[in-house]
Order: sequence, then C-alpha cells, then structure tokens
Amino acid sequence: MNPATDRVIVLVGPTAAGKSTLAVTAASTMIDAGHPCEVVNLDSMVVYHGMDIGTAKPSAEDQLRVRHHLVDILDITETATVAEFQQRARETVADIHTRGALPLLVGGSALYTRAVIDQFSFPGTDPELRADLEDQLARSGPTRLHDRLAELDPAAAAEILPGNGRRIVRALEVIMLTNEPYAASLPSHEYALAGVVQVGIDGPRDWLDERIEQRVHQMWAAGFIAEVRMLADRGLRDGRTAAKALGYRQVLEFFDGEIDEAEAMRRTITATRRFARKQGGWYRRDDRVRWFDAREPEVAVRAIVALGTGRPVADGVED
Repeated sequence: MNPATDRVIVLVGPTAAGKSTLAVTAASTMIDAGHPCEVVNLDSMVVYHGMDIGTAKPSAEDQLRVRHHLVDILDITETATVAEFQQRARETVADIHTRGALPLLVGGSALYTRAVIDQFSFPGTDPELRADLEDQLARSGPTRLHDRLAELDPAAAAEILPGNGRRIVRALEVIMLTNEPYAASLPSHEYALAGVVQVGIDGPRDWLDERIEQRVHQMWAAGFIAEVRMLADRGLRDGRTAAKALGYRQVLEFFDGEIDEAEAMRRTITATRRFARKQGGWYRRDDRVRWFDAREPEVAVRAIVALGTGRPVADGVED
C-alpha cells in the first residue's frame, strides 16, 4: 500500500485548538522524511483574500514550508458556496494524489468538511423562493426567520445559529422545495472519498476558552482593526459571506458606531467561544473521528505521520 495515494487524512476540531500549526508540523515532518504531503484548507473564511489576522490564516512562512490549497481563492465580495467548494476540494485531493503526495485536509467548518469527504448531493434552488426569503431576511432580520425554521424543523433550528441568515434561508428553501426536514439533505456518515481517516484535536472547555481569549487579544495586537478597515474600504460590507465572519462583523459594528471597540472585542470572544462549542458538538457526533488531546499536539503529530506513512499508530488516541 502507498499511503500517499491511498489515504486522505482529515484534521478537525474547534477553533483555537491548534489545527493549522499541528498540520504544518505533521506535513513538514513527512516531507523531511521523504513523504510528500500537501495541506488543503477546509475553513470557509480562509478562502478570502485579505482576511488574514481574523481567520488565523497560515502564515506566508508556513505556506512556503508546506504547499497549501484553497487559501485566498475568493474576493471578499464573492459568495462562497458549499457546492462550489466541494467540487474544488475534491478536484484538489485528486490532483495531489496524482502527484504521489498525501492530502492533509484541515478544517474548522463542519459543513464544508462533511460536504467534501461524505456523500452529499445538493437539492435544487428556486430563484423566486430564494429571493422572497432573502427579502424577508433583509426586512425582518435572521431571528424571525430562525423562529419560523424552529416551527418547521426544530432539529435544523438547533443546528443553525440564529444569526446565520444565509444558512437559515437555505434551510427554509430546502424544506419548502422538498417537503422534507432540512437534515434529510445534509451529508450522511458515508465517505464519498476513498481512504479517509479523520483525526480530531480538542481540549477542556476552560482551556479552550482561555486560548480563544488570548487569540482575540493577539488579533487586536497584530493590527486586526486596520485589517478590517482596509477590507471595509474594499467592499467587505457587500460580501454576503465574508462580512458575517467572526470578529469582522463585530468590528464593522464598531465602525458603524453601534458599539465601542472594547465591546467589539468582548463580543468577538463570546461569539467565538459559542462557535467553538458548536464545532465540538458537530464533530463529536461523528464516531469515525479519532480524538487527541490538543494540549499534547506532539502525540497527534506522531499519529498523523504514522497514518500518512503507513506505520502503526502509537498509543495516545482518545477513543
């Protein structure tokens, strides 16, 4: 067996757990040992040009050390779609395999991850229905539509944040088109790609909460306000997806005079912690993931290297 051409390793876990650094370390270790490895981004916001500090995008140095894919592929005014991303990511994985390298997929966007690796077909769309729902969203806001979704499909409403207008609109559209729960259209736990192995890293809630607070403070110190201002001048507010990103949305509210800067930081920390808990819930429901303690990243690195080079995985997996 040639692991590079037979396997797809997927690294998942909540934001701030250390996935990007761990992925670069594991990939570099394999490359140095003569096993080519390339990283494929599965985060829905890392795809945008200029959204660097707030997304903890891999540094230029890391991207020189290890080839990265699906980073900086969209302008902030463009709308990312799961269907388009699925196609791009699967084509990228196939291309990496043809060159004899191992694809290491790294993601914090559960829907994007599942869409790429699992069986997932996309229900059609109805332009008139979509336009009507988007008009309701613009007039009434996401909370009212989320209440409507909760009436039609409580399970879907529980999975989608009340402020995520795009996903709420899509869920309502699918329900109205198919007369089935939105969950029926979501990916099943059945791999669409061959040789997938999922590795997860996570840590105790208080540890992760502290990491998130530290990250947000580091974002501010690194010039996050200036980054958002620059992107706002380039049309960030016109981006249906990018403008809703954690941190960016809160800083735009600060620019618009709705809150002060300290409140923007506080809300970013709170919203990121809430999102991390959601991520943990999404990923933990997938019993195919082999979990590691994010506080001991070297153990996960050794496991990924072993999986990628065809060696037995050492002890340390948290089943």
